[in-house]
Amino acid sequence: MKTIGVFDSGVGGLSVLRALLAEIPEAQFFYVADSAFAPYGERSAQAVVDRSQRMAAYLLQHHTVDALVVACNTATAMAVDELRRMYPHLPIVGVEPALKTAASLSRTGHIGVLATRGTLDSERFAQLRGRVEASTPRIHFSCQPCDGLADAIERADPSTTQLLCERYLQAVQALKEPAQPIDTLVLGCTHYPFAAPVLSELCGPGVALVETGLPVARRTRAVLGLDATGHRSADAAAGLRLFSTGDPAALTLAAQRWLCTSASASHLVC
Repeated sequence: MKTIGVFDSGVGGLSVLRALLAEIPEAQFFYVADSAFAPYGERSAQAVVDRSQRMAAYLLQHHTVDALVVACNTATAMAVDELRRMYPHLPIVGVEPALKTAASLSRTGHIGVLATRGTLDSERFAQLRGRVEASTPRIHFSCQPCDGLADAIERADPSTTQLLCERYLQAVQALKEPAQPIDTLVLGCTHYPFAAPVLSELCGPGVALVETGLPVARRTRAVLGLDATGHRSADAAAGLRLFSTGDPAALTLAAQRWLCTSASASHLVC
């Protein structure tokens, strides 16, 4: 059985883990929410690199994982290259805002991107955006940093989540050209899919929401050389262990809500 380590600054990475559980049901997963230091998107680059290195070291030393999934856009942007240098023989899969997918879906060519400030300010994002815009000249991205949104989702605060979603969508719409209505919205933080019902209602049926969970899960399966014939046991919790550097009860509740699992999280000092 393959073992896969997954980490995020908090509960947002559960959106990626949900796709991983469906795509690689036979694997053993170890998920770490670094909630004591969330959100990464509003921390310095060095702080994100340091925490990412701690998360990776814990998963490798204590669980001997066969692959590592960095289920955080900010950590991928700021730390994944360093992690790959540190562990050259370990398959490491990161997440990036799905700009290429959004470009292929958009009819108007105008795409909104919601992400953390750390992701949008990173050189990795600038390079990704440049590649997509160069290959598809008709595409225009309206990028909006969403300070506080990941934290509101992390705290399961629906009123603040609603308020911030309204604010940031209005900001994205204000950036568009009148002749180019936004028809695609990239959820550029792994927390944001858990606000998808709110965003969908605010955007209306004409706007497609794009996230990264499924492509990441398929990439992870591919780098491990696994086929698609695996099966999970009747008890889904048997293949999953959860850890949090913050309140484990919050992670347990989030996993119950979004993964429909009975697995309980343990507190991690790291």
